[in-house]
This record gives sequence, structure tokens and C-alpha cells, in this order.
Amino acid sequence: MQDISEPSDGPVYGQGDTSFQTAGGFDGVAKLVNQFYDFMDTLPEATIIRAMHPTDLSESRDKLTRFLCGWLGGPKLFSEKYGSIRIPVAHEHLRIGEAERDAWLLCMKRAVELQPYPDDFKVYLMRELYVPAERSRQRSANIHGAS
Repeated sequence: MQDISEPSDGPVYGQGDTSFQTAGGFDGVAKLVNQFYDFMDTLPEATIIRAMHPTDLSESRDKLTRFLCGWLGGPKLFSEKYGSIRIPVAHEHLRIGEAERDAWLLCMKRAVELQPYPDDFKVYLMRELYVPAERSRQRSANIHGAS
């Protein structure tokens, strides 16, 4: 996650559970995820990715909340319930191009903006979330052809 050699006066995100705690622990992550899916349901730009999800988003919300908890350095709740996951592999059945990646990131950006996180954490989080989103797009391009 963050290059820990960068100088910082504040918390070092990506080290230990600092990111998880900064995100508000489980409840904070769940709030972020719920707002993310609310944007996916309402933003016209997200129609393309909303169609990739089931009508009932309950399991999707649970999976993303659990995944992000562990990804942010907190408890590995996803693997406890669902087993191991590699994001690009888990999404390889989907055609993810730049439009889909960008729609996902837009929903997440809007949700992150609503959180009471420090501004530097918001920037850090969006920069880090770009990585798995882009890797999923690249894997999709390798499997389904570029888009």
C-alpha cells in the first residue's frame, strides 16, 4: 500500500491497522460500502456496472465490507466467511473495460467524499483502490480482449 519510506507527520496508512482504524473500523467500512452501492444504484454513469450485480445487493455489500476490512489492515473477515480472494481473478468472468473501472471508481470516490476521513486518507484510499480496479481491467482485457 503506502511506501513507508515517505515522510509523514501523521499516521502511516497501509501500516498495521492504521487504515482500518482511520476508516472507522468495521462500522466505518460498512458505511462506506453502503454508500458506494447506493451510488451504484443511482448514478447514471454506474448503470453499466450495476447491471453486473444481482438485483439484491445484500451479499455484494457483505463481501465488499468484509474484503475492505482485511485489505485495510483489519480483521480478515472475508476469508473467514468466503475463503481466499484475489480481486482480478474473482472478477475475471466480467468484461471490465475503462468505462466499467471508471464507473466503479466514481461510485467509490463519491462514497469516500461523504466519509469523515482526513483529506490525506481520502486521497490515499482512492489512489490505492485504483490498483485492484485497474488490475481487474487488465485481466479482463487479457481474457476477453481489450476494451
